[in-house]
Amino acid sequence: MYAKRKKTYERHNIWRSYSDMMAGLLLLFVLVMCISFMQAQKNYQEKLAEEAQHQLTQDQLQAQLDERQGLLDEQSSLLAQQQSDLDEQAALVAQQQKDLDAQAALVLSQQTELEKQNSLMLQQQAALDEQETLMAQQQQKIEQIIGIKADLIADLKQEFDQNNLGVTIDETDGSIALDSNVLFAHDESVLTEEGNVMLSQVLPIYCKVLVAEKYQDYLAEVRIDGYTDTSGDYLYNLQLSQERALAVANYLFGNANSFLTDAELTALREKVTANGHSMSNPVLDENGQINMDASRRVEIKFSLKDEEMINELKQIMDYTAAAEAPEAPAE
Repeated sequence: MYAKRKKTYERHNIWRSYSDMMAGLLLLFVLVMCISFMQAQKNYQEKLAEEAQHQLTQDQLQAQLDERQGLLDEQSSLLAQQQSDLDEQAALVAQQQKDLDAQAALVLSQQTELEKQNSLMLQQQAALDEQETLMAQQQQKIEQIIGIKADLIADLKQEFDQNNLGVTIDETDGSIALDSNVLFAHDESVLTEEGNVMLSQVLPIYCKVLVAEKYQDYLAEVRIDGYTDTSGDYLYNLQLSQERALAVANYLFGNANSFLTDAELTALREKVTANGHSMSNPVLDENGQINMDASRRVEIKFSLKDEEMINELKQIMDYTAAAEAPEAPAE
């Protein structure tokens, strides 16, 4: 019985011990689980804290990145604006360069044109100098011819005055007018006795002066011009005036050897022409009316070499001088 109890007691003790061991193990397991849980909780908290810290760090970094991105965006915008400004300035510079190139081309063109104008001005100046030289020579020649003509007219006037012939000499051209009413009968071309006397007095003096040695080199022509009045037919008067001029010329050369040397006569033959002008160029009286008696005439006149050209040059020079003269100030 005792053994049974003992055995039962021992058996009871074994289960108790086993129970205790199992309880201890359970407690240990629980303790281990608690510790593990607590460690896990701690690790979780630390992980959360670490993640929170990491998240904070990421947020800070993101904030910094966002800030930097904002700065970058601002700088990019600024750079874009600056690039736009640079592009605009580049376009402006390109336009200015284009304008400068155009101005340079224009200046070059103007310079070329100026050089052409300068060259033309030099040529014109040279031509002007040449013309001035020629004009000076022509002026000298004009003065010489005018002086010779004035001397010839003065000599004619002196000779006629000394012989008391009462012949009127035109002091402009040195011509003399012979009255056809004295030289010829009405509607005739044959010299009258009075006409022969008049010519015998006038022609020797006039021709002797013209063929004088000092004037021979300058004498170009001696004209015997016949004129009628304005009555009658033009062609009839043309023939009559021509015949009257020829009648005076015939008298001249028929009697010239009595007052001219052979050399003087030869020189005169080369200069004399006889011309009829019919009723042209009539003589007017002081009232502007045609003087029929005075219009019937024979004129003897002379011209010097180059005199017509010189008269034209003189007119041109007078016109040029008048054009170049300064205008009078307006009152």
